[in-house]
Amino acid sequence: MDYEIMMNGNVKIGMYAPEFEADTTMGKISLEQYKGKWVILFSHPGDFTPVCTTEIIAFSKANTYFEKLNTCLIGLSVDSNSSHLAWVYDIYCKTGVRVPFPIIADRNGSIARKYGMISNDVSTTETVRNVFVIDDKGVVRTILVYPMNIGRCIPEILRVVEALQTADSNNASTPVNWVPCEPIIIPAPKTFEQLEERNKQIQKDRNGMAWYLSFKEPKDCKVVENRESKQLKEGKE
Repeated sequence: MDYEIMMNGNVKIGMYAPEFEADTTMGKISLEQYKGKWVILFSHPGDFTPVCTTEIIAFSKANTYFEKLNTCLIGLSVDSNSSHLAWVYDIYCKTGVRVPFPIIADRNGSIARKYGMISNDVSTTETVRNVFVIDDKGVVRTILVYPMNIGRCIPEILRVVEALQTADSNNASTPVNWVPCEPIIIPAPKTFEQLEERNKQIQKDRNGMAWYLSFKEPKDCKVVENRESKQLKEGKE
């Protein structure tokens, strides 16, 4: 293992996600078994807490949307597995929502520290709200960090996964405020000849501002436009 990760939990975008094996609410898992799928690994400060409860419910309701993107959810906190089980059972009893993904019981904090989920300036024991988007090859593609008192935006996490997958499959980039199926940015030309050709294309197709900023329609658009997905993106139940 990289010494820097072992000592500081200094996980960066573009590196392979640190491997782990863990006890969860769905039995033992390892990161290795998720190869070929995208993973959202997210931490929460503690069970039976208000913000975390709203997040677990929201992630559970959004799980089918992540599955359509070949993406699996994995939660984590330093609480025990019995505490996790009691919490998800309480959520089920009170709301009817069944948590469909595993929650890691990281009692000794080994995984949390490996991933830098514990911010010592905030707490030396509880994890802050980290989100690691790991692709199907095991590479960390996005890292989001929220404070303990601010809940995450689940539709934004979905959007990030869709943006990454769309950019990958189209060899392109996504512009500001991009949402699925909107135009994406074509890579800029690398030679003067290509620059001239790009400018001609823009004049013909009206698909850009200049040679360094032009757009195309994405292929393999995955967004599901139905009543449920619209409600999810609007934050409604």
